[in-house]
Amino acid sequence: MDALTAYGLVSVSLMLIFYGLEERNAIYVLFFAVSCVMASVYGFMQGAWPFGLVESIWALVALRRWYRRRKGTPPDHNSQS
Repeated sequence: MDALTAYGLVSVSLMLIFYGLEERNAIYVLFFAVSCVMASVYGFMQGAWPFGLVESIWALVALRRWYRRRKGTPPDHNSQS
């Protein structure tokens, strides 16, 4: 396994771990966003630019969620009751 593949494995594994921990504390949402950025960098370095682009979008979504949770703003739920 080369260094780039190992980096990709670590970044995607961290995404999975922090996604599972998000409900415990807002800091895990931030860590998830950082691991999404890491996975995006991996995608671009590997040459899979669609993967890199999607991961960068996920990072922005996660940063927004972290910011809103940190401020105490309730999440957007578009359900109508």
